[in-house]
Order: sequence, then C-alpha cells, then structure tokens
Amino acid sequence: MPQPSVPDEHDDLDGLPPPEPVHYAEQSLLGALLLDPHRLDEIGPLEPGHFSTHAHGELFRAMRAAPEPEAEQHRTSPAWLNTVLDAARRAAPGLSASYLHTLIQVCPWPQHAATYARMVRADHARRSLRLHAGRLAQTAADTTLPHRAKATVQQADALARFLDDLSSRFAPHPGSLPRTPLPPSPSRDISEDALDEERLLIATVTAYPAEAREMRWLVPEDFALSLHAALWQCLTTLTHRGEAVDPITVLWEAQHRGLLAHDIAPADLLALLSTPVGSPEHWGEKVLERALLARAQTVASRIAAFTDDPANSPHQLITGSRRALADLTALRSRWQQATGPAAPRTARPARTSAAPRAGPPLRTAPPPVRATR
Repeated sequence: MPQPSVPDEHDDLDGLPPPEPVHYAEQSLLGALLLDPHRLDEIGPLEPGHFSTHAHGELFRAMRAAPEPEAEQHRTSPAWLNTVLDAARRAAPGLSASYLHTLIQVCPWPQHAATYARMVRADHARRSLRLHAGRLAQTAADTTLPHRAKATVQQADALARFLDDLSSRFAPHPGSLPRTPLPPSPSRDISEDALDEERLLIATVTAYPAEAREMRWLVPEDFALSLHAALWQCLTTLTHRGEAVDPITVLWEAQHRGLLAHDIAPADLLALLSTPVGSPEHWGEKVLERALLARAQTVASRIAAFTDDPANSPHQLITGSRRALADLTALRSRWQQATGPAAPRTARPARTSAAPRAGPPLRTAPPPVRATR
C-alpha cells in the first residue's frame, strides 16, 4: 500500500513550517478522485474554497468541471487526467503531471475518499471561524468607524449566523467542550478620554442620584478602572438604601469600603465628585459602549485560541465559540437597553448645571486623579 510522502530532512532549510495534517488529507482525497473520478458523487458537499491551498482547490474545480470518463476508458487512457491538468493549470500554473502522479501514489485507500472530504471540510470550518473572530476583533478596535459599536454588533451577528450554519453541517458528539486554556483578556482602554468619561459619570450621578435608579443597565464590571467601579457601587448602594447622596456621603461610603487607604486621597475624591457636566445617561452610555467593545475583543481572542488548537473538533469549536459569544450577548442586551428608544417619562423641571454647595468651585472638566489601577 502506498504511503504518504515523508518530507526530506533538509526541507526545513527554507524556514517554512511543515505541512499541517489537512495537507495530507487533501492530497489523499485528490489522489482518490484522480484514481476513481466516480467518487466525486460520494464525498458530499465540497467546494474548491474548502481546500487550504490554491493549487488543490483549482485541481478539484477542474475535476468537477470535466465530464466523468467511463471506467474502462479511464483505466487505459490518461485523457481525463490531461483534461483536468490543462484546466487546472490555467489558474494554478505550478501544477504538473508529476504532481498528479504523486497524489495518486500517496492516497492510502481510494475507498476512504468521503472520510478525507470530511477532514477537508472540518479544517475549512476551523479556518473560517478564525477569520470571523479576526473580523470581530478588528471591528471592535477600529477607531475610524463612525459607529463602531453598531458595526461590532453586526459582526457578532455574522459570527453567530456562521456558527448556526456550522452546527447544521457537523453532528454533535459527547465531550463537546474545548479544553483549550483561555488566553488573558486584552487590556482595557485606560486612555485619558476613557477615564474622563468614567469620572464625569461618577460626578454627574452624585449630583443627580435619582437617575442612577434608571441606569440598571450599567454594572461595576463595565468600568475600566477598579476605583471607578467601586465608586459606582458606593453610589448605587446609597441610592438603593434611600440615603442622602452628595460628595460627603459618597466619601464616607468610600471610606467604609477601604478605598481611601490606597486608591485616592479624600480631597481628590471630593474634587472628582464635585465636577458634574452633562447627564448621567450620556456618560453611562459612553462607559457601556467601551465595555462592549472590550468584551468583543475578549470573545474574539477566545475563539481564536480555540481555532488555533488543532485538538478541537468542529463541534467543540462550535460549542466553545457559542459560550464565548454568550458573554458578549449579555452585555449587548444591556447596551441596547441603554441606547434604545426611551420609555415615556414624567416631565420634570430642566436641570441646572449643578446645585450650589460648599466646597471647590464647579468646573467643566474634572482634574486628573492619580489612582492605583
């Protein structure tokens, strides 16, 4: 029985990585089809684009296009092989008659053509999923997009549809969770713009605490800085208990939570809390949007890690990717709640920029706060 060709020990001198297992599966499939063209009807749905190399895809395309020869004629004449080669070389000039003979020689069992085809489809699914994850990460990080969050959500929808399509083509089996170690989450955006939005949110909610009750779509995990997340918890706790909310009461709550020991000095915290600008909803949506984009990049990195692990079967990739995408879906639901059409609300007096109070004069922007991140 012919065996797959073994790379020469000097093949790695050019610095190229060794072929992946799918390369040998493709060679075996093509060799089986060259030997027995009638097996094209037995391999199931397969497209030229499913192959990992351009030459293999074009060779398969030429096989599909060439009329199937009669079995006896094919055994005694290379006419069909020449027709296939001539057609494939129009798009892949590097193909040669000797390579076709190599494919025939390395095919272990032509009867296993359908199994080789499943291997080709499985690896194509892995590569395609990797591309979808890359697009999701790229979209979430593309600051040139006018509506980056919406574009990211649309890319997540495309990824979900692709997973649905994969699940219809690959049957489930036991032990479907990938065992790939999860990579660390990408670093959150802690630029000055991002931190300023969080500071302004904390300050405006301190000035208008009643609006915090309507912002249940924002949670501490959405903040990029742990100090700001803890201050948000201080505000929501005071509001939930129905206690008075102002810079002093928030300072007192922060002290009980141990925030003043290391994270921020009392005077700096009072300065931060006393500089409201705009509305809490506006800054809350900004914070939530950044959290959405960060979560999308985390999900993309996890899915990419699954696809980079060759031990994962197609169904493991589907299950693991869906679980990762569920984390984004939960945050996306809160983002849609925050940015969707507002429910009818009782009219209230127009607010002033801030109520007078003792302490530092009001400013239109908060001073920089040094905090342990």
